[in-house]
This record gives sequence, C-alpha cells and structure tokens, in this order.
Amino acid sequence: MSSFAGVSVLDGGKLCPSTKTFVKTSSACGYHLLVVQGYAQTKKETPAGRCIASRDFGVGGHRWSIAYYPNGENVNCAEFVSLYVCRLNCDEKHVEAKFEFSFIDEVEWQNQVCIRGTKTYSFPSDAPSWGHSRFMKIDALERSMNLEEDDCFTVRCDIMVCDNTEDDASGTELVLVPDIHHNLNNLLGSKVGADVTFEVNGATFAVHRCVLAAQSKVFMAQLFGPMKEGTSTSGVIHIQDMEATVFKALLNFIYTDSFPNMDDDIMEDGEMSEAMEEGQEEEPAVEGEKWLQWLQDLLVAADRYDVQRLKFICEKQLSEHISVGSVMSTLSLAEQHHCQGLKQACFKFIQVQSPSCLQTVMASNGWDHVCTTYPSVLKELFAMLASKHHK
Repeated sequence: MSSFAGVSVLDGGKLCPSTKTFVKTSSACGYHLLVVQGYAQTKKETPAGRCIASRDFGVGGHRWSIAYYPNGENVNCAEFVSLYVCRLNCDEKHVEAKFEFSFIDEVEWQNQVCIRGTKTYSFPSDAPSWGHSRFMKIDALERSMNLEEDDCFTVRCDIMVCDNTEDDASGTELVLVPDIHHNLNNLLGSKVGADVTFEVNGATFAVHRCVLAAQSKVFMAQLFGPMKEGTSTSGVIHIQDMEATVFKALLNFIYTDSFPNMDDDIMEDGEMSEAMEEGQEEEPAVEGEKWLQWLQDLLVAADRYDVQRLKFICEKQLSEHISVGSVMSTLSLAEQHHCQGLKQACFKFIQVQSPSCLQTVMASNGWDHVCTTYPSVLKELFAMLASKHHK
C-alpha cells in the first residue's frame, strides 16, 4: 500500500510557505498531493514553458518534486497541462521507478496493481525527469468535474521505486518488481522464437502467437481457432485497414501491459521523419491532429481485438482531449464502439458551447456523418440541449 508523502499547495502561481517543508516516507511506494488553488490566476500569470514546482518529498530513499506547467511545457503543447516527476538527488546513481499521475478521485489509477503495470523509467543524473507534456487538454480540464467550483483541483502523484535487491545501502526496503513485462518486451524486440508474422500497411511484425492469444480472445480465435484466415501461403497474416504505428502500439501493450508512448510512435511516422530530415518543424495544430487520429485508431484496434484495458485507457484519454473540431468524430467513434463514457463526455462538451462554437460543430464533416449514420444520437443530443434550455 502506498504511503502518504506530503501535500503541496499552489496558490496564485506560488508554493504556499506552509507546505514548503520536506516530507518523506521510508516506503518504496508513496504518493504526493499537488493542490492547485486559484487556477485561473495561475494560468493567466504563467506562460507556456514555465513551471511551478511542488515541495520536495521523499519516496524510496530518494528526493522528488513535481513540475506543473499550467500552459504546457513548450509552445507545441500550449493547449495542454504538462506534469513531470523530477528526481532531485542527482549526485547518486540512476534510479529505476514507476509513476502515475491522476486526479484525486480517480481511484482506479491509484492502486499498486495499476502502477506495477506502468512503464519503468530510468532517472539518471543527466536526465532526472519524466512526465507527460500532454497530461490533459486545458479546455477539457476547465469543463471537467476535476476543477471544482472554488477554482481548485488536486493531482495525486504515485511513485514506486524499483530495484533488484531487498534493501538499498540506507536500509530502505525497495520493491521487487516482476521482470515479466520487461522480458516480454525484449522478446518482442529480439523476435527470438517468433512463430507468426503480420504485415500491416507494408511493415512486418514477427510475434509470438501464444502471447497474443493469451491477451486477446480475438487473437486466440484467429491464431488457434475457427477464425484462422487471412494467412497467405507464406504464413504471413495481412492487415490492410490499420496503420503500422497503431498495430505496433497494440503489440507493445499486449506484451508489456503498459500504455504506449504516443509521441514516440507518431515521430516514427514516415512523413514526420522526412520533415525532420528536411529541417521542417511540425505545426502544433497538425501534430495535435495526428496525435488525436492515432489515439482514435488505437481505440478502434483495441476494440477490434478485444483488449479491453487498452480500450478503456484510450477512451479516458479521448474524453480529456475533446475540442470543437474533433467532438463529432469522437462522438461517432464512441457510438460505433459502444463507449458510453466517451459519448457522455462529448454530450457534456457540446452542452456548454457558445452558439458560435455550435455553428462550427454543425458545419463540420463529422456532423454530417453522425446525421447520416447515427440519427438516434442526434435525437439524444437535441433532447439534452432542450432540457438545458428549459432549465
């Protein structure tokens, strides 16, 4: 069970003096609370690229802090809140640790089973911080229940320090994290023992059918059951209607049970690699559109192969990144793949929009698609808007 490692209160863009004292726990698993008061003022006075640091706190014998960027870590993610975990005692050797950011009431992300399933990060002395440049879209935060009526929200940061020994030099008990996810990831990369090959949009993936079948009933049926199809005489299974980066992310999750790094997969896209070679920078809006499309496609893949935990994570991410330009495509996706929570998030987003924004939504191609394909969804939407008007 995680131990409490203190609380930091930010008010008006500054750390409150009463919460500056260092707090530590001897446990290898601990959590720190970051309370942001006066959110609107903090956002107004803190430009993109500037962070506000929490108090120092100790977990697993190491000193940490949280870096909060109200307007994004840089201009490329200025529409997002960025959050990072920073290791402070960098005079020591590198540290292996897992971490998870969540809002205070998101209890499903705060248990050790969930945290154990996340990626393990190395915090070396020359690069002691990891985090999320796109933790949550700013407008999504401002319309969510996480931002309370008193202009305040609370983020919880769970940290699990990992090692291969029972105790470190200071006598702090460390967590013996199972190596199976790491080992399976190495197995995927090395292709040793791979017994089936997928070809996806021109890219090939040599994988292990037992691993896929163990994690997905669909793969079980396709590789061992009555769904055996789509295999050429060469033993290659062809998937025509999916991007290679999406299938790669699906495989990474199946092997490691950790949510893939979206930024890395997008940057491996051929067009972006060519642009980088030519010295061109991707416009933030274009990059955001590619990221959103990647995430939508990953949800479709998770639903297609019945990887429910990945589907749930994608649904949660999409719920936090709805915009005027994407709400109808996201609503269509939610209806098609039976994502009730995502559907309700789209309804709530539309409900609070101004008349001009609603006109923009109705002028989009996504609106026409929903009108034609899912007319019952529009009936629900109109009923909701009418109910709001009567109130």
